Formats: sequence, C-alpha cells, structure tokens
Amino acid sequence: MLDMIFQYEFIRNSVYAGILIGIIGPLMGLFLVVRRLSLMADALSHVTLSGVAFGLLMQQRWGMTSIPPIYVGMGFATLASFFVERLRKVYRHYQEIAIPIMLSTGVALGIILISISNGFNVNLLDYLFGSISAISADDLVMISVLALIIIVVTWLFYKELVIISFDEEDAAITGVSQRLVNFIFTILVAFTIGASMQIVGILLVSAMMTLPVAAALQWQRSFRQTILLAIIHGQISVFLGIYLAFHFDWPSGGTIVLVAAFQVLVILLVKRIRIWVLRRASV
Repeated sequence: MLDMIFQYEFIRNSVYAGILIGIIGPLMGLFLVVRRLSLMADALSHVTLSGVAFGLLMQQRWGMTSIPPIYVGMGFATLASFFVERLRKVYRHYQEIAIPIMLSTGVALGIILISISNGFNVNLLDYLFGSISAISADDLVMISVLALIIIVVTWLFYKELVIISFDEEDAAITGVSQRLVNFIFTILVAFTIGASMQIVGILLVSAMMTLPVAAALQWQRSFRQTILLAIIHGQISVFLGIYLAFHFDWPSGGTIVLVAAFQVLVILLVKRIRIWVLRRASV
C-alpha cells in the first residue's frame, strides 16, 4: 500500500511537507506551552485565515492571480505577530489580553472578507481543513525554506528562548534582550503557521503544535528530551494521518489531529492504568 501511495507526486509532497511540519510544529508548540501562550497559535491562525480570504478576494475581484493566497496569509500572520508583541508591551501587567484581542480581530476580519468574496469556495475550504492534494512542488520548496529558517534560528537562540520561557525576570538580569527574543519568537510562530496551513488546515494548526507536546510532557523528561519526544509524536501523527486520509479519502488536517489526540488519550490511559496497578500492588 505504501509503495502505491508513493507513486503519486502529490502524496510525496505531502509526506515531505508533513515531516517538516512534524518537526517545527511541536518545536514551537513546546515553547508556547511552557510560556502559557498556547492560544497565540490560534490567534495568529485566525489572522492567517483573514489573509487567505483577502488573497482569494484579490484574485476574484482584481485578477491578481500571480500572488498565492498562502503568501498573503503569511504576511497577515507576520504583521499580526508585530501587533501581538506590541500589545503585550502596552498591557504589561495583562499580557495575555493581547491574544484574545488579535484572535477576535482576525475572526471578524475573516468573516467580512469571506462575505465580500461571496462566501466559501473549494480553495478556502482546503486552507481551512487541509488537503493532501494541495501541496505543490513550489509549496514544498516554500515550506522547506521556512522550516530551515525556524530550525536554524531556534538553534541560534535556543538558550535565550529557554531562559525567557521559564523566567523572564531572570532573563532580564542575565542581560537577555526580551524584546528581541520575543519578537523573533512570534515571527517563528507565524512562519510555522504559514508552513503548516495547507496540509493541517488553518483551523487545526494550533492543535498540531500543542497535542504532540501534550503527549510528550506525560513522559516527564528534560526539556531537550521533551522536544525530541514531541517531534516523534508529531511524526507519528503526520505519517499515520496522511496514510489514513489517503486510504479513506478524509481531510488530512482533521485526520492528523485526531491521530495526535488519540496518542494523548492512550498515554493518559496507560499512565492511569499503571498508577492503578501500582496502588493495587502496594495494598
């Protein structure tokens, strides 16, 4: 069956893209979870939806077919990341309020743009829920470039990202530039969403960033080991999700996320059974 799948170029593109997404999604997701900013991915993904809708509107109304909607969506997400970081500085003591502000604004703008463009169409639905047939060779190149940027920048600023994630006050004492590192981090999250939207879907990309992390955290290992475990869970989700999506003709995004959620449930169940067995043995 796998040999038959790899006969199709669009499946190969999806698998290669999925491997990259299975790395960068959990990588950025762990930092988001540790910093208690999991909803930031949701906020930026909804802004990305507005950008994609605007890109489709540009094609529909003004014939600007040379600009792919995915690039417009990424531009919106990158711009939104600037505003998120700015709002976190304005509301210094209530930094989390920046996320619902951006999320609600993204949803509202998306609704208006979709309404102006006369509602949903097939292309927009592919962006919303993901499609294994949506990854072209050009898209794969774009995803590869973004993934390389995310991995390299994370490696270069790994120490600073870890310090700020666990203790911002200690980061300030040690001389780490919080403004610069937070700015870089939000850009990386925006890039991750842009790279993931076509195969996972805009509405589900945040789940792909957090569910593998939720599974990895149950192993209670070091931070580096948790990153590795989260990536492993992400790869399992991508490979099995794409396989099932192809076999049953399901949306790739929903299938990948369900596999990721299933892994979390299995780990929690096994852990609970283990605790029950240990308690029974000690009686």
